Amino acid sequence: MQYTEIMVRYGELSTKGKNRKSFIGRLHGNVTKVLKDFPDLKLQPHRDRLHIKLNGTDAKPVMEKLKRVFGIQTFSLSVKVSKDFDEVKEKAIEMMHEAYEPGDSFKVATKRSDHSYPLDTNQINLQLGDAICEEFPDISVEMKRPDIKLSVEVRQDGIYLSYLTVKGAGGLPVGTAGKAMLMLSGGIDSPVAGYLAMKRGVDIEMVHFFSPPYTSEQALNKAKELTSKLTVYGGNIKFIEVPFAEIQETIKASVPEGYLMTIQRRFMLRLTDMLREKEGGLAIFNGEAVGQVASQTLESMAAINDVTTTPILRPVATMDKTEIIKLAEDIDTFNLSIQPFEDCCTVFAPPAPKTRPSIEKTREFEKVLDIDGLIKRALDGVKIVTIEHGDHFMEKDQDEINDLL
Repeated sequence: MQYTEIMVRYGELSTKGKNRKSFIGRLHGNVTKVLKDFPDLKLQPHRDRLHIKLNGTDAKPVMEKLKRVFGIQTFSLSVKVSKDFDEVKEKAIEMMHEAYEPGDSFKVATKRSDHSYPLDTNQINLQLGDAICEEFPDISVEMKRPDIKLSVEVRQDGIYLSYLTVKGAGGLPVGTAGKAMLMLSGGIDSPVAGYLAMKRGVDIEMVHFFSPPYTSEQALNKAKELTSKLTVYGGNIKFIEVPFAEIQETIKASVPEGYLMTIQRRFMLRLTDMLREKEGGLAIFNGEAVGQVASQTLESMAAINDVTTTPILRPVATMDKTEIIKLAEDIDTFNLSIQPFEDCCTVFAPPAPKTRPSIEKTREFEKVLDIDGLIKRALDGVKIVTIEHGDHFMEKDQDEINDLL
């Protein structure tokens, strides 16, 4: 059957009252970015549905993209029919032949926005139901939990039929809950934290610290590729590269070994917070999980957070590592995250970091550092790029990756 459109049903945004229009507009924009490789599609957002006219485009790859866009509750493949009811019955029976398996039950559910149509919803349901029962003598009618739900929408421009309903990603459209920064390493946890932030509608900008020559170009590309993986959920993401080698070298030369990690992370948080203020962000997200490593004890978090009053949100804070890995596999970031390119957190990691650092001692050790000068030089070296859905950064490195694995 040649389908004519995909009908998208909104998720939680349907409860947002006066903000509904802006939510729909944001979802429309996000879907447009994710489907940019399908130029023949035409998107028509309405109050209760987003209609995607296929115009001859194969529906299958479009549906695969839509499954991951936050803010979509469900979507259905639909075919447009004229308002001639004989043609409607003919197309409905054709659709049931495609859907029906022996033993299946069904129901017809009609929604009528064109109230001038001569048949009301009950008449449409009954007449189509009778035609289907006549065509399939063994089929049963089930109103609560049918195997097949034939949906009928009577609109001004025609009648739309559908039966296949696909579950969407749910959540809120990315960008409807404000902007925040995500501290993105090259590991497993931070991309998962980014995914969970985006699911609640947060427009994230990635802040990635790199330390050439101690970290490689491949490590930087890996972080960009992880960012690209997340664009499938809501479109373009800004990627901010922050040079960090001078800060790490200075800390290593000036601070007791046990406090290297704590003070490094304080600098990372200061820099991220300044970038947040510049970009108009409202909070900072990271991938910390309580007790997972030395820098993620509650004492360490308190000592690191000491440098800012900005909200620090940790979506994976209470998850076990196995739970985080499962989510990373689900969102297709795990295999990329475990590729062996070290980031700046690992190359300068002390052998015995303090697990319960003292805030007072941390502040004291920092007094020997030119904090303002180090931060200014790091900010002067910042590079910002926008990563779009479909961008790739690791292909040229694949031979080297295979050698390392």
